[in-house]
Amino acid sequence: MKRPAAMPQTPIRKQRNILFAKFPPGQVPEASDFLGRLEDLELERREQPRALGVAYDLHHHCLQELEGTLEDQGYHLDNTLMSKMMRALIYYVEETQLHNLDAPVRPLKRSQSEAYTHAWERHPHGDHDDTPPEWREYK
Repeated sequence: MKRPAAMPQTPIRKQRNILFAKFPPGQVPEASDFLGRLEDLELERREQPRALGVAYDLHHHCLQELEGTLEDQGYHLDNTLMSKMMRALIYYVEETQLHNLDAPVRPLKRSQSEAYTHAWERHPHGDHDDTPPEWREYK
């Protein structure tokens, strides 16, 4: 995922849950140890036995990156339909936020009346008549 240019920006704080599959058991403590070695990442145990809470700044990490790293290490994430849908939605939202951070800020219109001014200039107005001159002078 593309990160925005390195400029001093306010942090975008995210708190997410990573849900693990039932089998193999004992993945949460191992994954917690593994993720604990990453910088700028806070971990928190949840009341659910297969969940691990993560808090991070979007400028440094994203959920897709974290879960991809866990899957590459051999951990099995929850594959229920609801988990897949929530995961896809979070991936999309975070990717969109990162894309929007990289976009230049520009106003849509320089002034409120500019759009109407340009439309008026292009619109034929006044005594314009589409009838050919020879038909207008026919007697």
